[in-house]
Amino acid sequence: MQLNKDGELKSYRLFGLSSLLLLLLATTTFAKSFEDFKKTQNSSFETYRDANDKEFSNYLKSEWQEYSAKKSKPLYEKPKPKSITPTTPKQIISVGPLVQVILPKEIPEVKEDIKPSKIIIVKEIVPKDINFEFFGDVVGFDIDNKAKVAHFYPQNQEGILNFFNTVAASDYEYTLEAIKKLSLELELNDWGVYQLVMKFSEASYENADDRKLYAWFMFNKLGYDVKVGLGGKHIVMMHYSEKVIYATPNYHFDKKKFYVISLYAQGTLGKRLYSYKQSYPNATKPLDLQLTSLPKFSKNEKKKTLTFKQFGEEYSTSYHYNQNLIDFMATYPQADYETYFNSPLSKETYEELARGLKKHLDGKKASVAINFVLNFVQKAFVYQVDEKQFGREKVMFANETLYYDKSDCEDRAILFSYLVKELFHINVIGVKYKDHMATALYIPMKGDSVRSGNKKFIIADPTYINANIGQSMPRYKSKIPKSFIFVRN
Repeated sequence: MQLNKDGELKSYRLFGLSSLLLLLLATTTFAKSFEDFKKTQNSSFETYRDANDKEFSNYLKSEWQEYSAKKSKPLYEKPKPKSITPTTPKQIISVGPLVQVILPKEIPEVKEDIKPSKIIIVKEIVPKDINFEFFGDVVGFDIDNKAKVAHFYPQNQEGILNFFNTVAASDYEYTLEAIKKLSLELELNDWGVYQLVMKFSEASYENADDRKLYAWFMFNKLGYDVKVGLGGKHIVMMHYSEKVIYATPNYHFDKKKFYVISLYAQGTLGKRLYSYKQSYPNATKPLDLQLTSLPKFSKNEKKKTLTFKQFGEEYSTSYHYNQNLIDFMATYPQADYETYFNSPLSKETYEELARGLKKHLDGKKASVAINFVLNFVQKAFVYQVDEKQFGREKVMFANETLYYDKSDCEDRAILFSYLVKELFHINVIGVKYKDHMATALYIPMKGDSVRSGNKKFIIADPTYINANIGQSMPRYKSKIPKSFIFVRN
């Protein structure tokens, strides 16, 4: 309904007459709720469930210090090449023993019923009301009513103390046990636990600062060395990591580096932070991004086929992948190269891929078979730098390289190193230059090589299209690598 000007003025006046009564009522209600809030805070001091909480609460009252953000070094000193000029294809000299690829013992496929969503119930204290999607499953947790009302108020150091005291006085143990139980069931690594706690916190609180403070509390209870600080009037959460997390602002507390994971790939904070030096008692675990085994997420299988041409003949291979696992990997911050080079392919994906390659490898001399896999990785994907594809540097796990149609040098090096290690059981290393990544193999062949320790490794570049084993890109032939990445057997 459209009002004329007089009507609008009349409505405004009516609102003005009633607003005073509304304001008085709201003020009275707020005063009552604030008094209840203060009572909750005051009573919490006497009801700590853990002696460490009382000790830490007293410590949080001490004067905080000012810290400046540091910027993590980049993965590469120079930008990677935007395009790669292929070389002329040549047949590789056939040398070495005959190859017979051994596949894992095949297990007959068992048709599984669709499994129900995971609802974790540790003990029935309050109705289960926190449910959220977690990489293919709907998971649920109970949270004590005392913890639900925790709030970052006022927006300063006292507000952090108030929040901590409120949650510390709540019955948080059964929630903590539920998180531990599901983490074990899904075989989560530290990054999986991080995702679980953060998603639970996001589902439990509307306010972003409250979410961070609750996650901080739970991480400490899980034994992780995590701090919070004040950046302006908002909460900044920092995770201790022994290894560098690239493109992520960090703060130094003595010799320890604490990373602001939520600001990954966003540069430094651009302002100072106020925080405390001492960590929560017995919370000493660093955030370890290693992924030595894959989480046991529910399957959301999808199929992909890769094709490539070699000397006029077209080859193809198909495999399935778990979309839930790909979604999990997409959340990763920029870990060190050892993490990616030493992470596995999913068992199902590897077995299908290996079976597709096996028919082209068996009965061939070693040089020809290994070179076939090298040419497969070179040609089955389109070369594109991460900045163009993702808008930032992103190192892919081998599973991700097989998922995306485009990739750049380190992604192919990671995939190739995994394949040659598993298919041929040979030693392989990553070879990192200022702006490029290749691999090198510990095999008795001639060609361009690098030395690591007292061993000579033959270059195999999965990015240099049409290149054979022993061929470096011309621009890297005379360059000394900056470092090597060792791949565990």
